[in-house]
Amino acid sequence: MLAKNRPDKPSRVHKNSVRRKPPSVDDELEAIRVAHEGILRAEDVVQYAANPRTLLHNKFEWDDGEAAKLYRLEQARQIIRVSVVLLPGSTEPVRAFVSLKSDREESGGGYRSLPEVINDSGRRNQMLNDARADAEVFRRKYETLKEIAPIITAINNAFG
Repeated sequence: MLAKNRPDKPSRVHKNSVRRKPPSVDDELEAIRVAHEGILRAEDVVQYAANPRTLLHNKFEWDDGEAAKLYRLEQARQIIRVSVVLLPGSTEPVRAFVSLKSDREESGGGYRSLPEVINDSGRRNQMLNDARADAEVFRRKYETLKEIAPIITAINNAFG
C-alpha cells in the first residue's frame, strides 16, 4: 500500500524553481523508503517504477515474456548456488559450484565445479582473488561495527 505522499508519482518542479541537482534513482529509492516508514521493500520499488515517468522505470524489464525468461535464469542460478558437495576428507558440505570473476566477465558467465577449481592452480588463484575482493566489500560494509573488529582484523591480516 502506498503512503499518503504517493512516491509513485514523480514530483513536479515549478518552472521558476531552481533545482540544485537533477533527481536520481537514489533519490527515488529514498523517497520510497521514507514513504514506507523507513523500510525499502522490493514490491514498493516495482510499484513505483511501473510509472514510466520515473527514473526507476527503465531499470526494469516490462515485457512479461522477457521478464519471465530472466526470472527463470535467476531461479537456475539460485539452484546452482545452493547445490552442495562434500570435499574429500571433510564432513562439512560446501557449495558444489563457484562463479569466478573471469567467467562472469565473459558472455554468458557460468559456474565451475569447486573441486576442479581448487585443484587447478590458475583457477584457484582466481578464486583467491575473488575472495580478496569479497572480503574487501565485507570490510567496507561492516567496519563501523566495533563488535566484529576481530573479524575485520583477521581479514586485514589474511589479505594484507
